[in-house]
Order: sequence, then C-alpha cells, then structure tokens
Amino acid sequence: MIVVTGATGNIGRTLVPLLAEAGEEVVAVSRRPRSPELPAGVRHARADLGDSATMRPVLAGADSFFVLLGGELNGHGESPHALLDAAVHAGVKRVVLLSSQINSTRPHAPSHARLREFEDAVRASGIGFTILRPGGFASNAFAWAESVRTGRAVLAPFGEVALPVVDPADIAEVAAAALREEAHAGRTYELTGPEAVSPRRQAEAISRALGEDVAFVELSRAAARDHMARFMPEEVIDGTLDILGVPLPAEQAVSPDVEHVLRRPARPFADWAARNVAAFR
Repeated sequence: MIVVTGATGNIGRTLVPLLAEAGEEVVAVSRRPRSPELPAGVRHARADLGDSATMRPVLAGADSFFVLLGGELNGHGESPHALLDAAVHAGVKRVVLLSSQINSTRPHAPSHARLREFEDAVRASGIGFTILRPGGFASNAFAWAESVRTGRAVLAPFGEVALPVVDPADIAEVAAAALREEAHAGRTYELTGPEAVSPRRQAEAISRALGEDVAFVELSRAAARDHMARFMPEEVIDGTLDILGVPLPAEQAVSPDVEHVLRRPARPFADWAARNVAAFR
C-alpha cells in the first residue's frame, strides 16, 4: 500500500493515477473531502500531515509514503520527527520526500529551513528514503494565465534569465518510481527540465500553443516584488527574486536525474504549455 499526501495538488493529481494504473493500492490523503478527480478504486483518507496523530491510522499497513508539505506546513508545525516516528511505528519501508533544489544550492536560505528539517528527519528515521529536489516548476507559469487570457501578455521580471524549469508530471513519474522500486533508496535527486528557458521564451511557447500572439512585458524587480507581496510571505520574496534574477550556476544547470530515473529525456516547457493551453485561452 502506498500513502500519498498532497494527493489533489500539483504533483499528487498526476502521481495518484500513475500508481493506480500500475496496480498499486493507493491511499490519497488530503485535509478536504474526497475529490471527484480521484480515480475509482483509490481510497481517500482525510488527515493532516501536520498532525501525526491523524496520520497514524492512515499509515497502518503502508509500505511506501509520499511526503509533500503544503501551505503553512512549510513554515511551522510539530516536529517532523513525530511524523517519521508514526511511519516507523506503522512499519513503512520507504519514504519519498518532495523537497527543493534550494536546499543544495542555497543551504542556509531561511525560506526552506522547514524542508531541511524534514530532510534531516527522513535521513535519521532508519526508513529507506528518497529525496526529490526539483528546481522551479513549469506550472509556475499559471501565474500568467489571467494576463494572457485578458490581454494576451505575459508580465514578468528578468526576461532573458533562463532556468531549466521542470514539468510537474516528470516529478510525479520520478516519485512513482521511487515509491515502487528499491533501486532509489538512499538517493537524492535534483530534478530539472532538459534546457534552461527564459520567461520570454516561455511566453513564446505559450503563444505557439495558443496559435495567437502573446506579448512579453518585462517588469522591474520592484514591480515584481509588489505583485508577489500579494500572495507570497514577505520573507520569501527577495530570495525568490534572487533566484529568478541572479541564479547561481548550479540553478541554471540541467540535471540528468529525470532521464536517469525515467530512461527518457525530461519534458521541455513547450510540452507543458501545449498540455495546459486551456488555462490560457
């Protein structure tokens, strides 16, 4: 049995069907009632990853456990050791943690201290583990959906700064492999796309997917900061802008890990844009 937290989110909505189609018994965990998007045959459990007491009965009988921190859990909550102790008590044999590339490129970033605590707890648990450290998600481009729909324009800073954004579907496929296969135990994978692509080029890919012109409007750092302050914690904004505007060489490098695990190249941003074009119409 495989327990998947964040089952209805960006990664989980792909990961759960992948596991179910492979014949695995899957328990999809969320804090909300069962989503109609969950495949038939997948059991839903309403529990809170931040409250290990609610997770104990969910983990009973599980072989593998996918851990994805969402929302406020990235900032605070009970000790991650409480969750890992619950997994140990349940007899879980394998844990896959979704972390972030920042924990290798900027290991002292305050914004990711909580994820570092979870990485440490997973490694100390005695359970077989795999840690996934993706870079920026291709799906961050959903932030442009409204301006593309209403004005056929992408508004973003640092138009020529390229990063190898990763398709969430590739992250889900790597997670599925790590949850099912012993070969990934003890490994930490950095997950990127196959090439670095700038915001301007991402706008061009969305334009091609739509079959219509989409303009690129470059924002100043100050304007981008004002916009991000509407939905992002203050302590995270400047660090995010630093990565987007002045990335370290390691953050612009293409990792081979997606191809190594999946035996195929990582999906390019244009593929993600074509699959998700409805959001921009």
